[in-house]
Amino acid sequence: MKNATPRQIATISALIISGVILLILLVVKLLLPDYVNWIIVIAAPLVTFISGSLVFYYFMENFIYRKIKLIYKTIYDTKIPDGDKPSKPKIKNDIIDYAESEVIEWKKSKTKELKKRKKHEQFRKEFLGNVFHELKTPIFNIQGYLETLIDGGFKDENINFKFLNKANKNVNRMAEIVDDLQMISNLEDGSFALSMNKFDITKLVAEIIDQNDIRASKKNISLEIKEGCEKSFIVFADREMIQQVLNNLVTNSMKYGKDGGRTQVGIYDMNKNVLVEVTDNGIGIDTKHLPRIFERFYRVDKDRSRELGGSGLGLSIVKHIIEAHGQAVNVRSAPKVGSTFGFTLTKTK
Repeated sequence: MKNATPRQIATISALIISGVILLILLVVKLLLPDYVNWIIVIAAPLVTFISGSLVFYYFMENFIYRKIKLIYKTIYDTKIPDGDKPSKPKIKNDIIDYAESEVIEWKKSKTKELKKRKKHEQFRKEFLGNVFHELKTPIFNIQGYLETLIDGGFKDENINFKFLNKANKNVNRMAEIVDDLQMISNLEDGSFALSMNKFDITKLVAEIIDQNDIRASKKNISLEIKEGCEKSFIVFADREMIQQVLNNLVTNSMKYGKDGGRTQVGIYDMNKNVLVEVTDNGIGIDTKHLPRIFERFYRVDKDRSRELGGSGLGLSIVKHIIEAHGQAVNVRSAPKVGSTFGFTLTKTK
């Protein structure tokens, strides 16, 4: 009887009762042959078996289904709409297996949800810690400069404007962090409306290279469009946002590039899309960091990153802007070899 279905239980129960009735009728027939007809001896157990099976099965099936509904009410902590409520299984004799499978699925779902919540909680703690750390330094710096000026430094011509300028730089750094966080938040919740239009992505890349030419020269870095990638492509995107993406990637490439190195921008035809890649031969990124490289405030080398400036949100902004376009961004890198950041855009005529 282990793992017996309701139909099997109903059949066996009805069989036992009809068997008992048959024995009783046989005994009565033997003792009082004139009072019991053989038709009754045969028909009564048969009718009892058929009707008993149906009655037992009906009550058992409905009783078990009520238990299943009770399980649903217990395991689901939200009210289920009528359209989502569990329905009776098509195969009636599998109702117990059905209930068991539903509970197992619920357990898997809850386990997955719990892991997801733990991951989000860990991410939230890291994010808050990073925000605190990023804002703490400029706040303490501003506090120190202002206290020095209040204590009499403002009258000293050798330090008054110098300290005011330093305080102003730290205020600008805080404003940059807040602005970047606001942009990411708007992109995440969809409240930031993209201004979609057609433009020449190759021409935009040339503009970004021209804008960063002086910075590249100071670091003795060769900044150029990759040979063979000069062909013009018209894309449909938010030009201002893509300009920010390109500028962030090119700036990062030079920031972590090596003296005398190179940064190249490649543009490739991918049928319906255009692939844009920013490649350098700089310090590169270890493989273990690549899955988290687009997270907010995530830095591979925290000390060096802060020395070189920036809010630590550049790559996160890149990811959110590209994903807001319904496209993808990726990275390939190896230490001491260099990095390649690429993203796709919709090509149009």
